[in-house]
Amino acid sequence: MISGIKHILKKHLKFYKVRHRLKLNIRVRQHTLIEYYQAKMVSDDLPDIQDAGLKIFSQFEEDGLLLYVFSLIGMTNRTFIEFGSDDGINSNSANLYYHHEFHGLFMDGNPHALHRGSYFFDKYRNAKKVPPVFKEAMITAENINELIESAGFEGEIGLLSIDIDGNDYWVWKAIEVVSPQVVIIETHNEFGMNDIVVPYDPDYFYPGKHPDYHGASPVAMTKLAKKKGYRLVGANELGFNFIYVREDLVPNELPEVSVESLLTHPSNTEAQARFESIKDWDYVTE
Repeated sequence: MISGIKHILKKHLKFYKVRHRLKLNIRVRQHTLIEYYQAKMVSDDLPDIQDAGLKIFSQFEEDGLLLYVFSLIGMTNRTFIEFGSDDGINSNSANLYYHHEFHGLFMDGNPHALHRGSYFFDKYRNAKKVPPVFKEAMITAENINELIESAGFEGEIGLLSIDIDGNDYWVWKAIEVVSPQVVIIETHNEFGMNDIVVPYDPDYFYPGKHPDYHGASPVAMTKLAKKKGYRLVGANELGFNFIYVREDLVPNELPEVSVESLLTHPSNTEAQARFESIKDWDYVTE
């Protein structure tokens, strides 16, 4: 039965209106998956998180990975904050909003994208939740806490999703006003197993002086996660969107995994070859 559910959920729905009309069907299948994971957790027979990937709204298979994580830790805080996802439609949080009653905040520096996203979430609402908050901002390490607080969010939240193609590392490091249960953040797998971070630049705008010269390596990001009280539990198949869970949450059911184990996709070899042209540039090791 579960393989049939996964087959249905893996189908990419081309038009957002079709997604909306079928969302009840998708919701039922996801809740069946939740029950399956929870039963497997009780019987100590959980599938590997890396086999749980499904794409519904997310860019790749992050929807399924996050569903797996929240099935195990429990959806005790249905709040998300996501920035860098453009209009929020193809995001890591849209599935949680539409099918699991999460509420939250989307932030981006593109006003046209935010208008598009606000229109979509207002037109295709979750009947049980008000639409997400959309906030236009150029995000920096200096203003991130004020931006979050001014939008009405503080304390514990369920999910923090960061993908700003630049200062991701420095912005997460600066965040103090919220304590996420789960963090999904883009790392720069082009840097391979090097422990390096591109220096902070509050005025950075992609692609900067080189399209690969930004962000933090998976190793450096995982070191930061540990300092902030999180452990690495998985990543998307391509090995750049890393998922961290707060240390106090189900450590046995969601054990820590190594960075190396998540950089096995063939695309990583090609990505790391691009590092050669910038390997002697300035980097920070914290």
